[in-house]
Amino acid sequence: AALARSVAEAAAEAVASSGRFTLGLSGGSLVALLARELPPALSAVPGAEPSRWLVAFCDERLVPAEHPESTGGAYRVRGGGAGAAAPTSSS
Repeated sequence: AALARSVAEAAAEAVASSGRFTLGLSGGSLVALLARELPPALSAVPGAEPSRWLVAFCDERLVPAEHPESTGGAYRVRGGGAGAAAPTSSS
């Protein structure tokens, strides 16, 4: 919960000062952790505004999003968790 809270607080600070928060995410166990802990952290920190985030997948493989090795796909599959909190774009 501490990591998710730190992310939410950093997001709120960045959005307040520059209008945007940039976050690099890796896959692995971080997917499940953020899917579980980030939504409540965002609810608890006013101003985090996920719609103002730029999210980059740092260890993304060159595979389709549906592939089991896709980091972006793993976050999207989690839907109501980090996938919802961390907007993604195919563009």
